[in-house]
Amino acid sequence: MTIHKTVLLQETIDGLNLKPNSTVLDGTFGGGGHSLEVFNRFPSIKLIAFDQDKNVFEKVEDKFKGCDITFINNNFRNIDQENIDGIILDLGLSSDQLENSGRGFSFMKDEPLIMTMKVNPSQEDITAKDVVNTWGEESLADIIYGYGEEKQSRPIAREIVEFRKNQEIKTTFDLVKIIENAIPAKFRKGKIHYATKTFQAIRIAVNDELGALSEGLDKGFKALNSGGRMAVISFHSLEDRVVKRFFKTKVDEGFANLINKKVILASSEEIKKNPRSRSAKLRILEKK
Repeated sequence: MTIHKTVLLQETIDGLNLKPNSTVLDGTFGGGGHSLEVFNRFPSIKLIAFDQDKNVFEKVEDKFKGCDITFINNNFRNIDQENIDGIILDLGLSSDQLENSGRGFSFMKDEPLIMTMKVNPSQEDITAKDVVNTWGEESLADIIYGYGEEKQSRPIAREIVEFRKNQEIKTTFDLVKIIENAIPAKFRKGKIHYATKTFQAIRIAVNDELGALSEGLDKGFKALNSGGRMAVISFHSLEDRVVKRFFKTKVDEGFANLINKKVILASSEEIKKNPRSRSAKLRILEKK
């Protein structure tokens, strides 16, 4: 059972301009919302679904009985398909990962500091625990500022290093306490929780999310047929910048057209039903 609410669902599928015999690649399957809507509209479509979390398909497989769907347990940065008519990339965390993963994505729950998208990370995979316990103060400050856009990055990095001199940082609540101690009281009362940006930064670093996005956009574009479209939903400015720059480059090079000149945002009605959609930005590109 999935609790994830799919963001900008109709706008995304409308924007792909699919036909009954199209082949679609959903690079971030998650709760399967976009994929399900594709099949609802075009039952004869062929769909390839990517996700690093191998459990996601089991949760919703009953909904896809009789559908021509291939599930690939991998990051979309490893796309090696051809002849694709539509690509969907819904970036960021799903509500399922935040609430039920047990891997430390949420600062609201006391969980082990893992933060990898993979269910069972190997010993070679970096975890959030590795980052906060072994990375140098300067590196920590750089990622917290660069990936989290956190202005208090230096005091937070300093506090992390001080804390771990006495004991290992093991859980999300350990890290929240460190951040709370590092940030002056007047900065702890903003609209967003004071731990949000640091948690985002560490998660992005652990999963190399921006590197994966750049690689996935490049390989995805190569996989598209002429006239095929790519729809990308981003949730923070760093992701959106990467997408916007990639799309602009392809247009400037003469290889593509922008379908929406202005970014597509969630309606006030959708935001009311799903507050998470407030930060969502949808951009769509068509390959020439």
